[in-house]
Amino acid sequence: MRNSKIAGVGHYVPEQVVTNKDLEKIMDTSDEWIRERTGIVERRYFQEGVDTTANMGAEAARRALKKAGMEAKDIDMIIFATLSPDYVFPGSGVLLQRELGLKEIPALDVRNQCSGFIYALSVGDQFIKTGMYDNILVVGSEIHSSGLDFSTRGRGVSVIFGDGAGAAVLTPSESNDRGILSTHLHADGEFAEELAVLAPGSNKKDRLTHEMLDNGDIFPYMNGNMVFKHAVTRFPEVIQEALQKNGYKPEDIDMLIPHQANLRITSYIQQKMGLPAERVFSNIHKYGNTTAASVPIALSEALEEGRIKDGDLVCLAAFGSGFTWASALIRW
Repeated sequence: MRNSKIAGVGHYVPEQVVTNKDLEKIMDTSDEWIRERTGIVERRYFQEGVDTTANMGAEAARRALKKAGMEAKDIDMIIFATLSPDYVFPGSGVLLQRELGLKEIPALDVRNQCSGFIYALSVGDQFIKTGMYDNILVVGSEIHSSGLDFSTRGRGVSVIFGDGAGAAVLTPSESNDRGILSTHLHADGEFAEELAVLAPGSNKKDRLTHEMLDNGDIFPYMNGNMVFKHAVTRFPEVIQEALQKNGYKPEDIDMLIPHQANLRITSYIQQKMGLPAERVFSNIHKYGNTTAASVPIALSEALEEGRIKDGDLVCLAAFGSGFTWASALIRW
């Protein structure tokens, strides 16, 4: 059975930079509080009429294709991860397909929030392993800023999230010991409502009511302590699972790219795994939490900065709403 590899990675972030100082002007928060709790200094927000979830994903895809030395017409399948689709339906995968001028190839949407990109990567990896498809475009793209509560009530969540997109092109690997070595996926629905947007939803006769709006049910809710507690447990577990599957130890990792959820979580993972700071990539200070776009944006930047070299052992890991968590181990 053949392996798949990441042939090219690209990312796109909107031009609009929103700093912590900007948020101080519209809600009761402070730059010091945000930095201390999250490590975030600024984030990007989309521009209405310019950026959409699909076209940001398309721009990231074009950059990934260029890095791979390929054209859009070479793609056999699209897998699109997002929690902020352009429409309730259809999914953003077909909109991305239209943006790229592609026709009739399959487009699959993945709804696994912060773990979405790694879940999507795993799905693409399986299709290539079985020989069903050769070239698969995996995209994570998010617009959070249009769905946040910018009142003081929502400050604990709204300061965290930003907009952006990342993409990777998967192709068959020429070598069995290069490319994606394994992926590992997990979920626990017991805690589904601890990080969620509850409305609008199909479980009510009236999907959206004034009461839901007044109660803030349309905005993200997060039990921060609960999420932190589970994240710092599941991250190391799923990283170790990938290492053990392939006969490696933490010290063998050349670059760990965790989902950019919170700098304190990243720092904890680094210490728990016994890795030096230079082997753990972090860019949350620039972009905040971009959920499904977080890992591919970080991977793209790490490559651009020369932090990943040919032959390096790279580990991707994520944890988020669901709860879901996942990892991928890659020999670059």
